[in-house]
Amino acid sequence: MPLSPSATRDLLAQLGHQPKRFLGQNFLVDGNIVRKSLELAAIQPGNVVVEVGPGLGTLTAALLEAGVELWAVEKDRTLHAHLTETLQPRFPQTFHLLEADAVDQPLAGLPAERAVAGFKVVANLPYAIATPWLDAVLAGPLPERMVLMLQLEAAQRYTAVPGTKSFGAISIFLQAAYDTAPGHKVGAGCFFPKPDVESHLLNLVRKPEPFVFRPEVKTLIRSCFQQRRKQLGALLRARLTGVDPQLWRELLAQAGLTEQTRPEAVPVSWWISLSRALPPLA
Repeated sequence: MPLSPSATRDLLAQLGHQPKRFLGQNFLVDGNIVRKSLELAAIQPGNVVVEVGPGLGTLTAALLEAGVELWAVEKDRTLHAHLTETLQPRFPQTFHLLEADAVDQPLAGLPAERAVAGFKVVANLPYAIATPWLDAVLAGPLPERMVLMLQLEAAQRYTAVPGTKSFGAISIFLQAAYDTAPGHKVGAGCFFPKPDVESHLLNLVRKPEPFVFRPEVKTLIRSCFQQRRKQLGALLRARLTGVDPQLWRELLAQAGLTEQTRPEAVPVSWWISLSRALPPLA
């Protein structure tokens, strides 16, 4: 698989393929970053791994050569055909490739019974789909580990702490289920074509007791963050009309918070407590 800008350019020319910006097609061309991705994910032979947007197959080939069983999803028809032609014959038993949108197939068609047994995600994630894809993955079943190549701004948003402008609903959903382990900065020169933004390898390890929010509670939290500068009490009163306000008032008091607290200042643990206490919402 190509591991230099010139080799990548030549292969794309052979395929008659122009990188599509709207799909976030910036192809990895640095072998050190490929090796770092596998190292951070603690890849071992026999691991079940999901890859999103394999592209030209640089990371894909490294994973397969490391002895994993790989489930990959690629939306681009030309790249899907290239991967089928070059890697499927070499790894007929361990390479499962799906042509689909990763937001619709976040786990690349991995069967539920295989997912429950444990799997990892290692992906040079197309920046355009990072948040909707991650939101879909966080609905469960959860990977035991995720190593994601992301736009630096997205990585900062996902790991932001309460009280900062980057902290939002996706920060809460992710941090309820995952701890952040040391990652790795990635320069623009590690890709072809070079992206206009900085990148980061985000290293996520599933918590011993991960929490997954119910869909209706996720909708509630997103709604509150759409008006993040408003006071939480007013937001909850307007949105939880069928719930006794004393329920969430007591939770606020127990956490040392008030109705005047704004959503962006509320810790992840409080939203988990609220979710556990709330009855089913219409």
